[in-house]
Amino acid sequence: GKSLNLVLLLLENGVCAAVATVGFAALSRPTKQIVIVAAILAALGRMCRTGLMQAHVAIAPATLVAAMLIALCSMPAARRYRIPAEMFAFPALLPMVPGMFAYQAILKTLQFMEVGNTPQGHTLLGDIVYNGLATFFILCALAIGSTVPLLIFHPESALGRLLPRFCSRRQAVQTAGLQDKE
Repeated sequence: GKSLNLVLLLLENGVCAAVATVGFAALSRPTKQIVIVAAILAALGRMCRTGLMQAHVAIAPATLVAAMLIALCSMPAARRYRIPAEMFAFPALLPMVPGMFAYQAILKTLQFMEVGNTPQGHTLLGDIVYNGLATFFILCALAIGSTVPLLIFHPESALGRLLPRFCSRRQAVQTAGLQDKE
């Protein structure tokens, strides 16, 4: 019942995001690999955001987590195809741009300009603030969520240079520990 509806909702959101990403990506004539990976990342990110929102997480924090997931998942693909991770991540983020909130903010602003300082105008002003702030915070979540992982784990960053060394040392210690047990 309820879990089937959630799965269908997640799949629907994932497929729609993938289709939208293919459309956005096609504008810049990318390679087939970029389109496929970006579509998969978009589906994954949108499904993550939808799942979090179904768990009563607000849209901005859910978008932040989804954007971070997209950025993190784009990095292995970037290494595999020797293409910057941004080529996969940015088209995948586009279906999460808050177009409806921005549209509503502008529409309500235009309506407010007609009615001005009236009871209807006060209601519209509340709608303008809500939709404008929602747009702002979702865009911030997309920007922060997509860039922070790429900056932190980029091979040229301080952490990006330390991770391979740390992992190889840790692997050497584990290997040595296994040899001691034998």
